[in-house]
Amino acid sequence: MAASKPVEAAVVAATVPGSGSGVGGGSATAGPGTGGLPRWQLALAVGAPLLLGAGAMYLWSRQRRRRDTGGRGDASGLKRNSERKTPEGRASPAPGSGHPEGPGTHLEMNSLDRAQAAKNKGNKYFKAGKYEQAIQCYTEAISLCPTEKNVDLSTFYQNRAAAFEQLQKWKEVAQDCTKAVELNPKYVKALFRRAKAHEKLDNKKECLEDVTAVCILEGFQNQQSMLLADKVLKLLGKEKAKEKYKNREPLMPSPQFIKSYFSSFTDDIISQPMLKGEKSDEDKDKEGEALEVKENSGYLKAKQYMEEENYDKIISECSKEIDAQGKYMAEALLLRATFYLLIGNANAAKPDLDKVISLKEANVKLRANALIKRGSMYMQQQQPLLSTQDFNMAADIDPQNADVYHHRGQLKILLDQVEEAVADFDECIRLRPESALAQAQKCFALYRQAYTGNNSSQIQAAMKGFEDVIKKFPRCAEGYALYAQALTDQQQFGKADEMYDKCINLEPDNATTYVHKGLLQLQWKQDLDRGLELISKAIEIDNKCDFAYETMGTIEVQRGNMEKAIDMFNKAINLAKSEMEMAHLYSLCDAAHAQTEVAKKYGLKPPTL
Repeated sequence: MAASKPVEAAVVAATVPGSGSGVGGGSATAGPGTGGLPRWQLALAVGAPLLLGAGAMYLWSRQRRRRDTGGRGDASGLKRNSERKTPEGRASPAPGSGHPEGPGTHLEMNSLDRAQAAKNKGNKYFKAGKYEQAIQCYTEAISLCPTEKNVDLSTFYQNRAAAFEQLQKWKEVAQDCTKAVELNPKYVKALFRRAKAHEKLDNKKECLEDVTAVCILEGFQNQQSMLLADKVLKLLGKEKAKEKYKNREPLMPSPQFIKSYFSSFTDDIISQPMLKGEKSDEDKDKEGEALEVKENSGYLKAKQYMEEENYDKIISECSKEIDAQGKYMAEALLLRATFYLLIGNANAAKPDLDKVISLKEANVKLRANALIKRGSMYMQQQQPLLSTQDFNMAADIDPQNADVYHHRGQLKILLDQVEEAVADFDECIRLRPESALAQAQKCFALYRQAYTGNNSSQIQAAMKGFEDVIKKFPRCAEGYALYAQALTDQQQFGKADEMYDKCINLEPDNATTYVHKGLLQLQWKQDLDRGLELISKAIEIDNKCDFAYETMGTIEVQRGNMEKAIDMFNKAINLAKSEMEMAHLYSLCDAAHAQTEVAKKYGLKPPTL
């Protein structure tokens, strides 16, 4: 199974999330519109919410509502606050909020009654849109209220904050909400209003902490607060990733990842065995001269390093060929661009790809391959129109190239254009009938279409298709892996486990399979120890498997081990192969940080395993 065989891995993750899980072997990311929320197959593999923080809880709640209501966006039982603009008479209940009996009570009640009267007058002004007058009344209520009446006093501050909000005086909103929360720490309205004020003041960290507290207090049942949490998580993630990615040290992926990536191409000259297609007929007849060319050619030296899995030297050798304008300059440009993409340097890769594509005299296979890789890069950068243009151009210049249809099919899956994806896989299969990978991914596309459409007969047909593929291609690990994901979704856990075992037997060094098998143990048997053991095995096999670290982090969040979760997310961040993937991982890490701070401040924790 090749974790990096899909479009998104044709140089990694085409929409948000971890690269270790693509259409072929990990998970197809949910296409545009998901805004970087967890991958579609990962949701299938887990089958229950991974508490990735408020943003991911929003996705789970939304998916559950859709299941419960036959696809509608809202369930009737969901709590949905309005804009929360109106002031109120009482704050959320808090311990000790009653009026104690004793000396001075009568005087205190009079003071409190006067404060309540001022508040009521303020409410009338508020409803009439006279916010300045309302603020004056709430200020009077605050000054009259006995200081020990915490709940009442917190209400007055919160009401004044609501009036300041209408005047867009965000600093004053935040200050009054802070007073309200100090008096009543679990005051949802004040926390949420302060979160919105922090958003306006561009205090993203503080906004996230407040809205995280709100989500926990509301049991993740209010769509408005979860949408704000998701929005802030994305903004923080993008902001941090932009700075981090710009200054990151290039990192070569693991040999297994690189080999899996190249194995997804069959019409790619640069990934062919040494000297095939690289010598002229004259060279083939003169082996002595061929050896001399091998010694003098930077490109052929790079190809030798590829066979030796000495990947760190490939870019420099290709540069020698390019600088010398050697015989294999086009091949060297494409190979260098490919490794720039693999180490996550798209800015360096694009000029090389552009040059290969523009070389009309270059081998058409080289130009088509460059278009596939540039198209994949555009998709990873969330530019689907440019991506589609490149794939279509590749099909125009090399219509008999099976790779074009294979990778374009995966692009179509990411764009939720399943019928077009199936048509591309069919064309790939027609051109290369022995392509087990294309046949397995066609089954996956059909299954996804049937699943999202809730069509039981089509689901059964897709499952039978998987059976046919693994029977026809018993050595195709990808077929077993994708079938296992579908079986997991259908809650056929035992058979899914068998499929993962067969996949591991075929490719024992594929870390991603161990991660998925570990997730299966959690859903199937709630066997946390076995699940963590398998994911730890994945890291042992490939210590550059960011998907394993990300998954380990999400599980630790579920267990309430925030420090360990943050450590896992940070390891995944350092391995991220794209800025978008890094932004997704920062969002997870920030969500865990926010939960840590909320637990310290308010003693609030979401449910744990």
